Amino acid sequence: MNRIEQMQSLLAALQPGKIEIIDDSHKHAGHEGARSGGGHYTLYIVSAEFSGKSTLARHRMIYSALGEMMKHDIHALNIQAYTPQEAESVVH
Repeated sequence: MNRIEQMQSLLAALQPGKIEIIDDSHKHAGHEGARSGGGHYTLYIVSAEFSGKSTLARHRMIYSALGEMMKHDIHALNIQAYTPQEAESVVH
C-alpha cells in the first residue's frame, strides 16, 4: 500500500463523501522535509463529520485520523476540509 492509499484508509474513519489526495512532493525537491523522507500533500476532503466544527477542529480531526503518518510520512499537508453543504459552493 502506498502513502496515498494508506492516508485514504486512515481518513475513512471520517466517513468522507469525497476525498482527493495529491502528492506535491516533487515541487519540494531539496527541501528539508523531502530529504528526511516526509512527503508534501494536498488533501481535499468532504465529510458530514465536519458539520459545526471550526477549521482548527477539522484539521485536528484529520491529524488525529492520520496519526503516526503525521510524524514520519507526511512533512506538509495542505488541507481543504468541507461539509457537504460547503462543498457545493466550492469550485474544485
